Amino acid sequence: QVRLVESGGGLVQAGASLRLSCAGSGRTISMYAMGWFRQARGKEREFVAAISWSSNKIDYADSVKARFTISRDNAKNTMYLQMNSMKPDDTAVYYCAANPSYHTGVTGWESWGQGTQVTVSS
Repeated sequence: QVRLVESGGGLVQAGASLRLSCAGSGRTISMYAMGWFRQARGKEREFVAAISWSSNKIDYADSVKARFTISRDNAKNTMYLQMNSMKPDDTAVYYCAANPSYHTGVTGWESWGQGTQVTVSS
């Protein structure tokens, strides 16, 4: 399994931008589809975005479409989530995940990071 570590979370005001990173180690992430998920306090974990190993397939949750951009740099073994025009509803712990096959389900991912807190104030 690839090990994943998220970074880049923090406290921002509504309308601001933030970029999360997900660094892989132990194995190259180029072998994996990657995804971002989030879990707000008291709510279930939800899908945010996913990207195939070659970046030729990308999906977003409707709630983040046109505001968030997922990308990856396989040479740096890192995936990113650029978050723009952030809203208080984006407040959550954000997790990255990796899986040999591409899908957008919340379960069924081989590896998970420990999560990074994102808080958006109004």
